[in-house]
Amino acid sequence: MKNFHYSIPTEIFFGKGQIKVLADEIKKYGTRVLLTYGGGSIKRIGLYQEVVDILKDNHIPFWELSGIEPNPRIDSVREGIKIVRENNIDFILAVGGGSTIDCSKAIAAGYYYDGDPWDLLIKKAKVVNALPLGTILTIAATGSEMDRGAVISNLETKQKLSFDHISMAPKFSILDPTYTFTVPKVQTAAGIADIMSHTFENYFTLNDGAYLQDRFAEAILKTCIKYGKIAFEEPENYEARANIMWASSWAINGLLSYGKDSQWSVHPIEHELSAFYDITHGIGLAILTPAWMEYVLDDERVDKFVEYGVNVWDIDRNMDKYEIAKLAIQKTREFFKSLEIPMSLREVGIKEEDLEKMAKAAIDNNDGKKIGNFKPLDYEDVLNIYKKAY
Repeated sequence: MKNFHYSIPTEIFFGKGQIKVLADEIKKYGTRVLLTYGGGSIKRIGLYQEVVDILKDNHIPFWELSGIEPNPRIDSVREGIKIVRENNIDFILAVGGGSTIDCSKAIAAGYYYDGDPWDLLIKKAKVVNALPLGTILTIAATGSEMDRGAVISNLETKQKLSFDHISMAPKFSILDPTYTFTVPKVQTAAGIADIMSHTFENYFTLNDGAYLQDRFAEAILKTCIKYGKIAFEEPENYEARANIMWASSWAINGLLSYGKDSQWSVHPIEHELSAFYDITHGIGLAILTPAWMEYVLDDERVDKFVEYGVNVWDIDRNMDKYEIAKLAIQKTREFFKSLEIPMSLREVGIKEEDLEKMAKAAIDNNDGKKIGNFKPLDYEDVLNIYKKAY
């Protein structure tokens, strides 16, 4: 196992009614709030009014940034920074899913940078600090409620890039599974795929001796498989929503990657689908993951797929190695299909003539280097995976 520094600074308030701590938690960090959210879903479920009432009852002045898009745009980040600076805001409250939280993190970090916040994404500038922020989560997917990273899109340059800094980790996150009851089926499915993909990215590594982390990862994958279908079919099943919500946080808060060298593969490849076509991130991940698995399977990596097949899918370990590996990949694809996720790029409108452009962009946005380290991928590899998924 490799050396690591353990730090997960976000305080979690999990369960029904935990919004009761909101005012006291905000007052620990700030006095003037930027309330960020996306579309109308938080108003439809009454959460918006509940938050506003708490802020007003506790005499906490607030301003709003609404309409934050899925695959959040750098334009929204710029607008948020402007509001913060004009009103001397010192705390950001993100109410929503990963897109709202990521946008809020970028606003928080961009506040301390005098130039264009996109510079932080393209690594022209470094994050030095971020305003404190808290979150109220409404969809289990990205895990942004308990990590230090953010992903932002730039439609002008057709780029979707990530950045991170410890100061960007939320100070607190309120995780009430009842707020996810009204999440549409397609978003529930995409969220589950996203959680599983985060876990895969940390799980599929070679010879790092991180036995415990891999068992954690398998538990999260089994949780998604057990409760994902239930949440999909019974949206108000509290037990299912609660387990999926907690799995979301654990998949990417650092616990699975500590002690490992996990350089991600499928995410940077999928980011080009979202950058070029603005498709739902989790859907893109679900389409690409089985294709990636099939592509990287070889003699050096087959044992890891056997481990996955036996420990996650309960496949008979006495079968031939490659039979186990291929059956595990097949079961992965079938699970995503059971959530009614399309299983080809063609089905979500990706044009074949753009595959080469996206493959080139994936490598370019990785500083021209190969992607991932489970099996490092060059331009031809990425293109072949796109074609395999087409």
